[in-house]
Amino acid sequence: MVRHQEPVSARQSGPGPVRTCVGCRVRAVDAELLRVVLVDGAVVPDPRRRMPGRGAWVHPEPGCLAKAEKRRAFPRAFKVGGALDVAGLRSEIERVAGGVGTGILPPRGGTEEAGRPVMSQP
Repeated sequence: MVRHQEPVSARQSGPGPVRTCVGCRVRAVDAELLRVVLVDGAVVPDPRRRMPGRGAWVHPEPGCLAKAEKRRAFPRAFKVGGALDVAGLRSEIERVAGGVGTGILPPRGGTEEAGRPVMSQP
């Protein structure tokens, strides 16, 4: 049986790109995940998603970070050998997990995006 697929341009766009958390391996919309990058051997958060280089995605929860460390997922995701420093990322995720409404994820939609007003068409 041959399945007919619509061209990519004809498909309706969803809520956004889907990424996989390197910790729990669950696929989620990118707005639910935190992008992290490798800077001088340290894994650092990239909440604005603008830093150069290969990125990896993780839920901003201590449990997912612990799973990623246990699975040695960050060296694989960044395609480097050896252990990586995640202390800065861990402290940031724990700080955010302790406070409500102080997320490190960028706001989606609304009146501002990336620090500048968003223009909308009527």
